[in-house]
Amino acid sequence: MKKIFKKLLTDIEESYNELVHKVSWPTKSELANSTVMVMVASIVIALIILVMDQVINYGMHLIYGMAS
Repeated sequence: MKKIFKKLLTDIEESYNELVHKVSWPTKSELANSTVMVMVASIVIALIILVMDQVINYGMHLIYGMAS
């Protein structure tokens, strides 16, 4: 049990050291630019899905409209 606890503490310490000393964190401007890019990409993808949904909806109305 002591061995497992010691290994856990070692893993936590190594993770902390890597997080603090080895990870390169983005600057505020890099983070802001990335956020804007993600927002724009999300809006573009949402618009593409909206258009696809409308086209499929129109097609289904045509198909089912012909059947009746």
